[in-house]
Amino acid sequence: MAKNALLKGLPPTHPGALLREDILPALKRPKSEIASLLGVSRQTLYDVLNEKQPITPTMALRFGKLLGNGPDLWINMQRKYDLHVAERTIAKELAAIPTLKAVA
Repeated sequence: MAKNALLKGLPPTHPGALLREDILPALKRPKSEIASLLGVSRQTLYDVLNEKQPITPTMALRFGKLLGNGPDLWINMQRKYDLHVAERTIAKELAAIPTLKAVA
């Protein structure tokens, strides 16, 4: 996970937050133009940026192409975020599930 000691223990960030706070402002283009370039509606882009929609594999491909960094970053960020949320949501149930080991 986080190799930087300062980041240890911080929850994963939704990819929409990174896009909203850092990446899109650096591009200095209107969100409507970004949505058009991505081939999605403005509402779809806004939902991702407001963390109401996940980065799907299709959306990861779109952002990866637009930003030149490929889909893996986006899909992996979303996966880490989703696992973190799910783990917190079902923590009590997970605690009740034993871990089995193979018998030699």
